[in-house]
Amino acid sequence: MIPIKSEKDLQMLRSAGKILSGITKQVLEAVKPGISTKEIDHLAEELVLKENALPAFKGYKGFPATICASLNEEIVHGIPDQRKMREGDILSLDIGINYQGYFSDTAATMIIGRVPEKVKKLVEVTRGALFEGINKAKVGNHLSDISWAVQNYVEDNGFSVVRQFVGHGIGNNLHEEPEIPNFGRPGVGPVLKAGMVLAIEPMVNMGTWEAMILDNGWTAVTKDGSLSAHFEHTVAITEKGPEVLTI
Repeated sequence: MIPIKSEKDLQMLRSAGKILSGITKQVLEAVKPGISTKEIDHLAEELVLKENALPAFKGYKGFPATICASLNEEIVHGIPDQRKMREGDILSLDIGINYQGYFSDTAATMIIGRVPEKVKKLVEVTRGALFEGINKAKVGNHLSDISWAVQNYVEDNGFSVVRQFVGHGIGNNLHEEPEIPNFGRPGVGPVLKAGMVLAIEPMVNMGTWEAMILDNGWTAVTKDGSLSAHFEHTVAITEKGPEVLTI
């Protein structure tokens, strides 16, 4: 991972994050019972192109869509299709853009209609775990301080963190070093420095942390069929503290 070299780099990453945040807001507002994940994907691509940006995921290692749309027991990398949203579903939407050579990445899980309280808690805890991790993204901390903060918060609330998929560095490429697990001991790994940009993304399951990949080669689902939630922000580490670029 190449740290930010100039104020221009930071400004471009801020611009990419702001654009992506606006796109994500509009896409999530369109999610409702009766709409398909394919329709959501088409909307997302239109919005990305309208901003003179490019979808970061489409074509990446062969991925066929602009967004990852993961329903219910799907953890991540869900491929949009003709399935329609139903009352009681939860949808994890992951989206990234390339804006003039600067990448940004974000994810959120949306509740569709009425769900049991435990499902609400799953989504709230996953969102909370993201910010627990972000709060540790400070100069002088270790990378694993982020990981431990996420794991500790999630497990204290009775859920489990996915271990097969991790966060990552981001900047002039979608995926850069270092990898950012959502579990681990604090106080180990690289020391965080100003100029690093991280995509922090806890994925949290209601049941076991174990996952498996479907036959399409992309979609990860919970091994026990339990529900899963996913939140992500792109975060710049600065001398003043973490700056969330996609909020």
